[in-house]
Amino acid sequence: MVSDTSRKEQVLQWICENPFISQQELAQRCGLSRSAVAGHIASLIREGRLLGRAYLLPQNSGQIVCIGGSNLDRKMRLCGPLCMGASNPVTQSESAGGVARNIAENLARLGCATALLSAFGDDPAGQALRAQLQSLGVELEASLVLPGASSDSYCAVLDASGEMQLALAHMHLVEQISAAWLQEKLARYQRSAMLCADMNVPPASLEYLLQLGRQGATLCLVAVSAPKMARLPQDLHGLDLLILNQGELAAAPGCDAAAAPQQNWAKLQARGLRRLILTRGAQGLSFAEGQTWQEVAAPPVAQVVDVTGAGDALAAAVCASLLRAPQDLAQACRIGMQAAQMTIQCASTVCPDLGAQLLQPASHSDASI
Repeated sequence: MVSDTSRKEQVLQWICENPFISQQELAQRCGLSRSAVAGHIASLIREGRLLGRAYLLPQNSGQIVCIGGSNLDRKMRLCGPLCMGASNPVTQSESAGGVARNIAENLARLGCATALLSAFGDDPAGQALRAQLQSLGVELEASLVLPGASSDSYCAVLDASGEMQLALAHMHLVEQISAAWLQEKLARYQRSAMLCADMNVPPASLEYLLQLGRQGATLCLVAVSAPKMARLPQDLHGLDLLILNQGELAAAPGCDAAAAPQQNWAKLQARGLRRLILTRGAQGLSFAEGQTWQEVAAPPVAQVVDVTGAGDALAAAVCASLLRAPQDLAQACRIGMQAAQMTIQCASTVCPDLGAQLLQPASHSDASI
């Protein structure tokens, strides 16, 4: 039989692991009544081992929480035409990557309060990824660090002009972002302004995030590839915004690759999706809301250096803009296009020149619909 002292020590351990845990959850874990758990907590307070219940102010009420992949990016730029089945001369560079991680870094550079829920290895790559984000002010306290695991990685093969020819993704750690883990970790972010998740996270986790959306959370999903679109839930009620490209829209469950984008939007809207942004590369983007379908032209680009990360910059700038003006999707798209424009003219996956000034109306007045 477990003694009362052991029960009390176990309660204290669980509170140390998760200060946001409820008495009801403690009772379920202990197999005790809620009043019995309350008695143990009162005893711990009398002993000075707990200082009472914390009533937290909404310090994270303006925060955007990013959820998804973090990895090491390797870019291989071809010195000539790609020749499949043969060795191709390339130049190589490495940088921090991962859709959710990139969005979090972009948001931090744009001046937004940002947290990241991701999974890292405890290898040198994982340590460097975490240190770089923390230096920018991204909150990582709730992220997962897996002992003995190597960090996720992504290798992109680019042609001489910077356009992607092939990409290889090793994204095993992000599969650890389970629905149960999210339920525990997101308790500390209940007052956050927005959740922005990439579709690397497992299907059950996406379903859980949609449940939060139905309960009032503002949720944005960012597609990562056509194959990962199979993870998109059937019921999209609770999803405020979906950002994806033309290939990803065509691959979405229930959509028709031969149909016009507007027709596929109507199908997703009928399933509960509130708003959609469809990126079209150099042609700009389209956005949809209700019966509205509008185009946003891409700003002129002096030189394409590297397209990697442009979509992540766009997603971050859209979310940052919607944080200030939730109903103005057109303005958010214009700002997003400018962030993408800056990124593709930069050798880095995240443009270091991004700043809060991009969110000011005067900075995007030359973009047109």
